Amino acid sequence: MPLRPALATAAGAALLLLVAAPSARADSDVTADTRETVTVDKTVRMAADGTVTVGGTYSCVDSTGPVFVSASVGQRASTTRFAIGGTLAVCDGKKHRWENKSKPSPAVLKHGKADVEATLVELRPVDGLGGLPLPHFHAALKKDVTLSKA
Repeated sequence: MPLRPALATAAGAALLLLVAAPSARADSDVTADTRETVTVDKTVRMAADGTVTVGGTYSCVDSTGPVFVSASVGQRASTTRFAIGGTLAVCDGKKHRWENKSKPSPAVLKHGKADVEATLVELRPVDGLGGLPLPHFHAALKKDVTLSKA
């Protein structure tokens, strides 16, 4: 396989992994280091126009590439998940607030019970791949929430 198509395929896979974070059990925190955490607020807001706002806190240490807090929301009536933005994170060991906002299309989310998957993911450059960044997961959380009116 020529190098250029292989790198394009690897880059596409890395971007897909950034949005499709590993699933964790409901209300569980998956992290290798107790100083690296991500939380989700119990209530997620949905405006009349369908814009969803989700937030929480995070902390992380020792990053070599850019780190993002990504989030997705889903409801039990559907297997579809909706990506709710991404926030650039600062990995300085301190607790920071994050908030992502997005308008899923088509607007099929309804007020009521939902779940949020939040992931603290770093895009680390890999030696030998021409600096191609691959995802490194610092923390992940899946939490049951209430999707309420904004």
